[in-house]
Amino acid sequence: MSSAQDPFYIVKEEVQESIDKLQSTFHHWERVPLDNGERAHLTKELLANCESIEWQVDELDKTVAVAVKDPALYGINEVELDKRRRWTSTARAQVGAVKKAVIVGKDNSLSTANGMRRELLRLPDSNLPNRSDQYVSRDNDDFIASESDRQMLLIKRQDEELDELSASVERIGGIGLTIHDELLAQDRIIDDLGTEMEGTSNRLDFVQKKVAMVMKKAGAKGQFMMILFLLILFIILFVLVFLT
Repeated sequence: MSSAQDPFYIVKEEVQESIDKLQSTFHHWERVPLDNGERAHLTKELLANCESIEWQVDELDKTVAVAVKDPALYGINEVELDKRRRWTSTARAQVGAVKKAVIVGKDNSLSTANGMRRELLRLPDSNLPNRSDQYVSRDNDDFIASESDRQMLLIKRQDEELDELSASVERIGGIGLTIHDELLAQDRIIDDLGTEMEGTSNRLDFVQKKVAMVMKKAGAKGQFMMILFLLILFIILFVLVFLT
C-alpha cells in the first residue's frame, strides 16, 4: 500500500497541519500582553487544541500497536513501524511543550494579579494621609480582589470545559475501537464464507464429473431410460404434493 493510500499517513498529514497551526497560534499568544483579554481566549483555544491533537496522536499510536501484532497483514515492516513510532513520539513532545508553556503562562498571569494585590495590602499607613485616600485604597483592593476572583472562576470554568471535552474525546475513541473490532470480526466472517464457498464449489465439480461419467457409461439408451425415470418420478411427486 502506498503512503498516499495508507490511512496512517492520511491522518498524519491532518495532525501535522493541526500541530503547525497550534505552534503558529502559540507564537502569537507569546506576543500578547498578560493583561490583554485576547490572551485568555488564546489560552483556552491552545489548551483545547492540545487535548484534541494528543487524542489523535494516541489513536495513531493504537493503530501502530495493532500493526505490530501482524505487520505482514498490513503490508509494512519493522523499519516502517519504527518510523511511525518516532513520528508519534515527536508529535506528542511538540504538543506537550506547547501545553506546558501555556499552563505555566496562565499560572504566571494569575500570580501577577495576586502579587499586585499583596503589594497594595503591604502599603504603609504613612502613604494614606487622609480618609479619602483610604477609601481609594479600599476601592482598589476590592477591585483587585474581584478581578482575582473572576480570574479564578474563569480558570475553573475552563477546566470544566476541558474535562467535558476530554470525556467526549474518550467516548469517540471508544466508539472508534468498537468499529475497528467489528470490522475485523466481519473480515473474519467473510474469509470463512469464502472458504466454505470454495469447498462447496469443489464438491459440486466432483458431483458433476461423477454424473458425466455415469451418463457416458450408460450410453444413449441408458440416458433415455434415466430421463424417462426422472420424468415419471417428477410426475409422481407433483401428484403427491399438489393433488392429494
